[in-house]
Amino acid sequence: MSSRRPHKNPHAEAEQFRRRAAIGFLGVVVALVGLGAWYFRLQVLQHADYATRSEANRIRPRPVVPARGMIYDRQGRLLAENLPAFRLDITPDKAGDTERVLAELGRLIALSEEELEHFRKERKSGRGFRPITLKLRLSDEEMAAFAVNRWRFPGVEMEPYLTRHYPYGDLFAHVIGYVGRIDEKDLEQLGDGGAALTHIGKTGIERSYEELLRGKVGYEQIETNVQGRALRTVGRVAATPGADLRLSIDAELQRATVAAFGELEGTAVAMDPRTGQILAMVSLPSYDANLFVNGISHADYRALMDNPSRPQFNRAVLGGVAPGSTLKPFLALAGMDSGTRRPEDRTLSTGMFYLPGTRRGWGDSHRGGHGWTDARKSIADSVNTYYYQLALDMGIARIEEYLTRYGFGRPSGIDLSGEYPGILPTPAWKMKQRQERWYPGDTVNISIGQGDWKVTPLQMVRGTGALADAGQLRHPHLVEARRDRFDAPWAPLPQAAPAAISDRPDHLQVVREGMVMTVHGPGGTARPIGVGIPYHIAGKTGTAQVVSRRGTAAVNPRSLPMHLRHRALFIGYAPAEDPQIAVAVAVEGGGYGGSTAAPIARAIFDAWLLGKLPEGLQPIDGAPAAAACAPAAGDCAAVPAAASASAGAAGAGAGVAATVPADAASMAMAAVPAVVDAAPQRAPAIASDRNAAANSFGSWGRRHAAETAAAAAGGPSAGSAAVGRSQAPAGEASSAAPASPPAPSPRAPVPPAGEDE
Repeated sequence: MSSRRPHKNPHAEAEQFRRRAAIGFLGVVVALVGLGAWYFRLQVLQHADYATRSEANRIRPRPVVPARGMIYDRQGRLLAENLPAFRLDITPDKAGDTERVLAELGRLIALSEEELEHFRKERKSGRGFRPITLKLRLSDEEMAAFAVNRWRFPGVEMEPYLTRHYPYGDLFAHVIGYVGRIDEKDLEQLGDGGAALTHIGKTGIERSYEELLRGKVGYEQIETNVQGRALRTVGRVAATPGADLRLSIDAELQRATVAAFGELEGTAVAMDPRTGQILAMVSLPSYDANLFVNGISHADYRALMDNPSRPQFNRAVLGGVAPGSTLKPFLALAGMDSGTRRPEDRTLSTGMFYLPGTRRGWGDSHRGGHGWTDARKSIADSVNTYYYQLALDMGIARIEEYLTRYGFGRPSGIDLSGEYPGILPTPAWKMKQRQERWYPGDTVNISIGQGDWKVTPLQMVRGTGALADAGQLRHPHLVEARRDRFDAPWAPLPQAAPAAISDRPDHLQVVREGMVMTVHGPGGTARPIGVGIPYHIAGKTGTAQVVSRRGTAAVNPRSLPMHLRHRALFIGYAPAEDPQIAVAVAVEGGGYGGSTAAPIARAIFDAWLLGKLPEGLQPIDGAPAAAACAPAAGDCAAVPAAASASAGAAGAGAGVAATVPADAASMAMAAVPAVVDAAPQRAPAIASDRNAAANSFGSWGRRHAAETAAAAAGGPSAGSAAVGRSQAPAGEASSAAPASPPAPSPRAPVPPAGEDE
């Protein structure tokens, strides 16, 4: 068998090569077409998308938190400001192992357990691409240490920001409140727009006006290098700063009110009855709001929570107390307006009051009784029997109708959140709360402000302002005006229209006369505070029992532990003939209103009207300038401080800063009927009253001194010409209000006061 090599077929091989070459060429063409199409897609169709991604690698958006609006008092004093500071933020996705980063940072910067715990909590609940604040308010040394080691910590940034600061510390804690770090609940309410914010208003004005104060977040476009370090700003969407707010409160009066309490605890609210502006609002004890701004420590928070006096509790807005005898002017007005009583109707007070068929009696403030009592005397001498019988004759339904009209049992409308509406006891309320029926004894109890009553000092001062302002019940408010830029004018905030509580000016006048007699009458329960005073006060004392008496025996509050002692109350306004300030004071464990709460109110009146601060308190802005007497008025002399010292006033010595003619200093106190027979000539609230410079602390004393001097010279008063006097309301006496009485001689004996209530 022979082997033969096969012959080659050149034609077949050539054909095979041509087929393979065509296939290869076709493949190359398809690949080139595909590559071209892919380039076309990248460079043309998806250009915008990839250009944005490329830009994002180079440009990093950074939110710009707006400056929070500042808060001022009526004189332009700064109550809440923004201070520059630096914080340390960590972006978990960029930082890598956060626990390792925290350990290394801890060697450079002091990190507390609370800060670490807060960061870990936010890390678990937050998104990894969002920065989390690790530490607020870095010190200069900490900033320098981190700046040197910045390269070691990717994803960790030192960010500038403005931190809130309250210059007056605890003085306005219950009014302004504070801002605190944002939590999950806050983020849910704010949405994505709140992610850039670190703080939000928690209480007080900071919370009520959060949207105005916060402003709107802006953004910056920051160009960065491959290491993420900022190189320059290439774009900006400006943030809108928050609006500034001006309060009606006066910081000087606020300090004077706190000083008037001394070591006592309680609350006081002062209001302009002509406008509803709150001039001072104090709740004692207080706390330093700065503790909460950047997170309060466990030790500080525990100290506040363990304090039995509850410093964080705002007694003026949230605290309800029984009104005691401060309710009597309102019930007297209700009795007259309802037709149950006439001003001249009298009730016999024998010292004890009994319901028919009962042995348990209700006592009067004088155990021997007050004799025959009309409406004016019932207020001045605080005659319980008058109101026991009046309440039974009116019935609980009409009492509820009229006292609701006066603002009790419902919120006052103050621009602070969470206001307590109080309790106006009624049969329906008692059945709902206790499943018990209403008895005549319940009606007797509530007639003198005892029993289940609960009112707030805001409700008390609001009602008192209505009595002073011809029956106009106004909405109390703290914020007077706003401005959106530093150079913009202040724009007053609109306020709700007042409601009339009575259509009988003569009945209102009877109540006002009784309140003037409380301080200046022969048996008034607050007569000691009227000694040596250059103006008249209309007021009413009250005592709210904390413990019930046993049988018919009275309880001496001074024999009880402090927490069981009666609450001392006082409401009033001044000057009685030209009301410009109304006050409500409640002292916890104070005992009696006449000896404890009334002197505090006198100190507040002296501070606002005369510029006289409590002893030992230095003015914030320096002593106010004294008014000079007109040349034609002759010599002038300051009223001696000793002449104006209040008998029994604790820490509220009231030396008079105003000046009067020299020969007037020895005159006796003017007769009270000269005041109570005339309707108050109210100085209306005009544009100048909203001007801090024209309506400054103690301006009444200076203006009144000028008016007195001009009147002595026989000429018109420039001050009265500028302010003017409103006409007496229809139905009231139209005689002009007399000049305020001068202080008595320092040697003049102090008349005996009525029963201390």
